[in-house]
Amino acid sequence: MAGQIIILNGAPRSGKSSIVRAIQDSFDAPWMNLGVDSYEQITPPRYRPGIGLRPGGERPDLEDFVPRFYAALYDSIAAHSRSGLNVVVDVGHHDAYSKPLSILADCARRLAGLPVLFVGVRCPIEVIMERRAASEPGRGYVTAPPGDPVPSPVHLWQEEVHKPGIYDLEVDTSLLSPQDCAGAIQQRLAGAPEPSAFQTLAQWPIDGR
Repeated sequence: MAGQIIILNGAPRSGKSSIVRAIQDSFDAPWMNLGVDSYEQITPPRYRPGIGLRPGGERPDLEDFVPRFYAALYDSIAAHSRSGLNVVVDVGHHDAYSKPLSILADCARRLAGLPVLFVGVRCPIEVIMERRAASEPGRGYVTAPPGDPVPSPVHLWQEEVHKPGIYDLEVDTSLLSPQDCAGAIQQRLAGAPEPSAFQTLAQWPIDGR
């Protein structure tokens, strides 16, 4: 029997990692985390941030690799699921590169036939900025010029990460604790109808096809 897959999609500091920990701590059976932070650790430093490349076309020289990185990640997710392991994935999907790459549709096709719950993790930009300010130094966050309290990449993440906005469930981490979000996810998995967001996204065109 295939393992359940949960994809958490949202901007940096929206609370995805905390939800992952809550799922791993409270759900039955092993839940493997194959998200952006773990994938960065196996990405050579000169190709980072890899799948964490920010919206806005910041590194066109890396963009040819990003679809391949995502393809390999999602093929690995599929392999874990087919081995009967549950997988939770925290990522920030967007298509605001220097040119459209249609990565999300390709990823959805790679999980065809597997049980996938696609969760939008939302958080107001004001709360994200508070969390950034409270983070330990050295996290590599971009800063804004004087007089502009919110860096442009942070605005872009908020604008781009939830396009096209097709989800099975959405949670707001400014209103819900990580444990509450995990509970909402568990309830959605036990309810009806069956999750179908990735089935819909798999029908979207790739590279104009």
